[in-house]
Amino acid sequence: QVYLVESGGGLAQAGASLRLSCAASGRTFGINTMGWFRQAPGKEREFVATISWSSRTIKYADSVKGRFVISRDNAKNTVSLQMNSLKPEDTAVYYCAQDYSAAPDVVRVAAEHYDYWGQGTQVTVSA
Repeated sequence: QVYLVESGGGLAQAGASLRLSCAASGRTFGINTMGWFRQAPGKEREFVATISWSSRTIKYADSVKGRFVISRDNAKNTVSLQMNSLKPEDTAVYYCAQDYSAAPDVVRVAAEHYDYWGQGTQVTVSA
């Protein structure tokens, strides 16, 4: 079992920045692609960003490309999401997740590929 805990969410004004962190514990060994997803009230969970174990392969949703940066520190078993130039439409609960089955340096954007999920952290952006 892998346990993921997100932190860093909160309230921010449009144009501001927030940095989310996800700490992994438990069975963290092995190849693991990590991703961030978000879900707004009444909407489906959507892909935000994903990063391979080596950090050599990264993919972003078009809606956040150029504003958000995903990174990871394997020695610390953490993955982060730096969110810049926040917009009200970024308001959602943000989840980190692990795609354990991904091949090395392969990233996938579909939520169904991810095996373990954190509890989520709320991000609210006001106009």
